Amino acid sequence: MEAESSAPDAPHVLLTLYDEALPVVYGYFVRRCGDRGVAEDLTSETFLAAMDAARRDVPPPMTVAWLIGVARHKLADHYRRRHDRFTVPVAEVPEPVDPADDWDAELDRIVAEGVLARLPEHHRVVLALRYLDDRSVPECAELIGRTVHATEALLVRARRAFKSSYPEGGAS
Repeated sequence: MEAESSAPDAPHVLLTLYDEALPVVYGYFVRRCGDRGVAEDLTSETFLAAMDAARRDVPPPMTVAWLIGVARHKLADHYRRRHDRFTVPVAEVPEPVDPADDWDAELDRIVAEGVLARLPEHHRVVLALRYLDDRSVPECAELIGRTVHATEALLVRARRAFKSSYPEGGAS
């Protein structure tokens, strides 16, 4: 049940949404960090932040899509504050690989993330659910509170917006 929230009802709406949203938010973290403990901690942080937001005078709409947006920020914060991210010891020097292959892939990833970040939130959410989380169109529709047909149309517009913003991707 996804519903827009009004100021006094937002905490209640969030609690009502919790059972539906918990597996989605937790699954988002498990797929991205691969550590159940970290995924559980980040899920808790996400719902605590959501409850704080729900208690504001003018709370945001309490939806699964909005919670995924909060989760993205929590994951980014997690990686930013990790002290060990640059100090992981290497047992052996890895075999040399063709640097062009890795570099090109990394550049593509960085450019794609930048393009995605500049898209409107509804486009980012539907593209992330469909292509990063590998959700089916009906699952995406359910999570964002739209019909399957409307979600398909949104995906077409989101892909078009992504492609037109991607360097050399707009010339079709």
